[in-house]
This record gives sequence, C-alpha cells and structure tokens, in this order.
Amino acid sequence: MAELNQIDLRALAGGDKRTWDAFVIAAAPLINAVVRRTLGPYRLSEEDVMDAAQDVFVRLCAQDFRLLKTYDPARAGLPTWLSVVSRSCAIDHLRRRRQATEPIDDVPEAALGVEDRHVEKLKIPEGLLTARQTLVLRYLYDEERDVTEVAKLLSVDAQTIRSTHHKALLRLRAYFREDEPSGGG
Repeated sequence: MAELNQIDLRALAGGDKRTWDAFVIAAAPLINAVVRRTLGPYRLSEEDVMDAAQDVFVRLCAQDFRLLKTYDPARAGLPTWLSVVSRSCAIDHLRRRRQATEPIDDVPEAALGVEDRHVEKLKIPEGLLTARQTLVLRYLYDEERDVTEVAKLLSVDAQTIRSTHHKALLRLRAYFREDEPSGGG
C-alpha cells in the first residue's frame, strides 16, 4: 500500500497512462481483496469476482475520471477510499446480476401461496359509539390513515383524534368484556 500512497493523483486524474498503469498495479491487490470479501457470501464464480473488480477500475476512470477526482485526502487515506468505492462497486455488480429464474410450472404450489390477510371486521353494535368515534375508527383502521391526516380531514386538532380514538376503544373493551362468557376457573 506504500506504492499506492505514492501515486501522483493529479497525473492519475489527468489521464497519464504511465501513472494509471502504476496505480492499477498498486491498487489491484486491495481492490481484489475488498471485492472478494464483499462477494464471498454469495458464492459467485471467480470470473464474476474478477468482473466486479474490473468494474471498480472502469468506474474510477469513467467520465474523464470523475469519481477519482472526488477523492479528498483530508477525509480519508487513498486505501480507505478505494475500499469504500470497491465495496460499493461490488454491491452494484451483485445487484445487476440477473437472478436465476425457473418456469412457474416447476415451482411447488406451496411456494407460491400468498398469505390470506383477510381480517373479519368487528361487528360493532349500533349506538355503542358516537358518530364521530365511528368515523375516526373507520379512517384509522379501515382506510389506514394516520392521526394527523384524520385531524386535517375533520378540521380538528390531532389530540382530539387521539382522545376520540381512546374513548372509542374504552367503550369497545367494556362492551366486549361484559359480553364474554365467563371462563370458570
């Protein structure tokens, strides 16, 4: 890494071929190691790992060395900065890889099952809640709105919605607690 710290960054960002060649020789072991470590858990082929490492160099010199020119030695050492860039490139490489697919007919039906999220609605006896409490519960639960949104809809303070909600729940709990069969015990 000592050679890496001796690279003339201005010449490198300026596109000097000799400096670029020296940079590649000095940076390759670090870049390859970071890419290999990042992609290791995904059990990719050696070819994929080397392609991802090559992507780092491509990204560094793309658009007239735009990324390389963003390096700020006051913020991090060159090896640290290259490690961050290498890891980012490796992750991007992984995202770009097409995931293997299989025909839907070959997938077991159980694997395609979707959880039934149908929830039976609570039957609230008429007259138990006020009209406002019923409306607040409908907005909060049936329409999945948040308290602030409901407050704006009803032109009231958010605390009023919270209070109305709380009072409605107290009434429901009291009603259904009385309605429960006793569990003898």
